[in-house]
Amino acid sequence: MGTVHESSHPLVRHKITLLRSVTTQPKKFREIVRELTSLLAYEATADLALAPVDVVTPLTSTTGAEIIDRIALVPILRAGIGMVDGFLEVIPTAEVWHIGLYRDHQTLEPVEYYRKQPDHPLADVFYVLDPMLATGGSASATMHMLHAWGATRVIYLGLIAAPEGIARLTRDHPDTDIYVAAIDDHLDERGYIVPGLGDAGDRLFGTH
Repeated sequence: MGTVHESSHPLVRHKITLLRSVTTQPKKFREIVRELTSLLAYEATADLALAPVDVVTPLTSTTGAEIIDRIALVPILRAGIGMVDGFLEVIPTAEVWHIGLYRDHQTLEPVEYYRKQPDHPLADVFYVLDPMLATGGSASATMHMLHAWGATRVIYLGLIAAPEGIARLTRDHPDTDIYVAAIDDHLDERGYIVPGLGDAGDRLFGTH
């Protein structure tokens, strides 16, 4: 059974507050998203598999450890793109695959428009990156695609989640771990997270 992790780290709480502010401009918004993603990636990679490795220091030889899990990042276009660099700062060897989905404003259901991936999974752990877990439709659809493709371990990493999105993701994919900076109150009638931060894609890229 997967678990839901809401970060309690003071840096995360401080930065998510800055991110919410309507006065935060796109350049600063992108910087904070990158910083938050790096902090959350540190938490979300705590159980990666290790193997012993010999290493020579300036003084002697010793045994250390190296990560043996192969990591893939799957940002959901377009807002998920803003999280990639922050995760790569923590694990620069991760592969990056893209899935494009947009939410139909009438049905609030995801519509796929782009997918780029090899014929078979080449990683052990997949991190789905999307800043906002609102209705949960896009994240759930992405995980369905990944599991159908052959991925066995898929983790969601986002910034802000609504209870409705968490409920759907845990219902559709009960083994999925969810890592977020904050869990907010509810969704409004348009499917936006409240208090949230508005449309993450628009705020990342300065569009309306």
